[in-house]
Amino acid sequence: MALPDRDLQAAIAATRFGLGARPDEIAAAQGDPQGFLLAQTRRKAASGQIRALPLERAEALQNFRQAQAAFLKANRQQDRKARDLQPEVNAARTVLRDQIAADVLERAARGATTDAGFAERWALFWANHFSVGAGNFVRTATIGPYEAAAIRPHVFGRFADLLAAAETHPAMLLYLDQNGSVGPDSPLAQRMARGKAAQRQVGLNENLAREILELHTVGVNGGYTQADVTEFARALTGLTFRGFNAPAEEVGETYFRQIAHQPGPRSVMGVVYEVEGEAQALAILKDLAARPQTAQFISAKIARHFVADDPPPALVARLEAAWRDTDGALDQVAAALITAPEAWAPEPAKFKTPYEFMISSWRAVGDAPRRPADLTMLTAMGHRPFYAPSPEGWPDEAAAWATPDGVIKRLVWTQDYAPRAIGAADPSNIAVEALGARLSPATATAVARAESRGEGLALLLMSPEFQRR
Repeated sequence: MALPDRDLQAAIAATRFGLGARPDEIAAAQGDPQGFLLAQTRRKAASGQIRALPLERAEALQNFRQAQAAFLKANRQQDRKARDLQPEVNAARTVLRDQIAADVLERAARGATTDAGFAERWALFWANHFSVGAGNFVRTATIGPYEAAAIRPHVFGRFADLLAAAETHPAMLLYLDQNGSVGPDSPLAQRMARGKAAQRQVGLNENLAREILELHTVGVNGGYTQADVTEFARALTGLTFRGFNAPAEEVGETYFRQIAHQPGPRSVMGVVYEVEGEAQALAILKDLAARPQTAQFISAKIARHFVADDPPPALVARLEAAWRDTDGALDQVAAALITAPEAWAPEPAKFKTPYEFMISSWRAVGDAPRRPADLTMLTAMGHRPFYAPSPEGWPDEAAAWATPDGVIKRLVWTQDYAPRAIGAADPSNIAVEALGARLSPATATAVARAESRGEGLALLLMSPEFQRR
């Protein structure tokens, strides 16, 4: 398959592989479009260990949980002081809400301003693959730190390391209720059965084991059984984190609680694991990362995200081969994607999600969100940041987003945003900078003939070639 000409390659590099072209970005990619992208895949050495939960976040979570617990206790006892405690709960909630809003804004601003659009899209793909989405208020407050500590440092490293970091972060453990999973024959379960706490329900929780198998590694058709899920869940018992009553500097720290672990060997997908304790769960994770089903499942998902809802089998095969040949080295998988001819098909085949649409709109005019209110419309579009509808994450396919209601809401946002963003700029120049050789004559003419600069920019942002990548 022949590659498009250099001008079109440069436009594709910024608009398909990246998050949309910023001014001069297509020109920067023009000399060597593939090299422009490959330069973004180099592993960066981590500057020190990143805390699972920054101290400020841990303290805010502690304050909220403690204030909430005191209020609920007083309320249950019909104590009149519950009314006096409500302002303290509200204040603690506000602090956490502001921190969550800052996380969302920081991520969107990074996407709008980064010079490494492909690296950012690649990180967002993995954050969605290991989704920790819709949940309660406390869970949501862990997502920003989760992406910073567990996802971003590993996206161009080995998949096995990314898998272990994601599955053992407190955000994932909390989201999938792993912190309450207790082996039925563990010392803790036996102690509780014969003690005063016998009425408290404790037991095995299979959520984390199931999602690792079904969504994060081998896939739903990867050959595992319900018995494998149960056995894996037993191996994972004891994996937890320091809760919100621990000293603030320890909150969120992953540790292994041996007393809650189900003793004995485990058999998962035909492999018997004689090692026990924490080593057992880590050994299973390592083997799952290396399974050919994992390479196949995730390679297809990468191709679907970057290239087409129904990706070319040849592209999936290239990615899968790169994965197997390098033992899941994700920088090499990314390089295989970048150098695959199938990834450079001229026709834009992917419909942008609302988040991608807004990020690419800001990038087109050299703008960025400056306050949380700038992201409000994402909720109306059904794409509220940090609130994925299920552990499966946000859908990639056009059917989820190219709906009449979804398109109308994009138009509403565009008509409000474009007149404010255009200033004295020429929308025709913006169109050339944003789309390069992907700009169609019809769109170029419509933008040039618009009655106002704001209308010209709105026509560009709602054009078919801008809505797709």
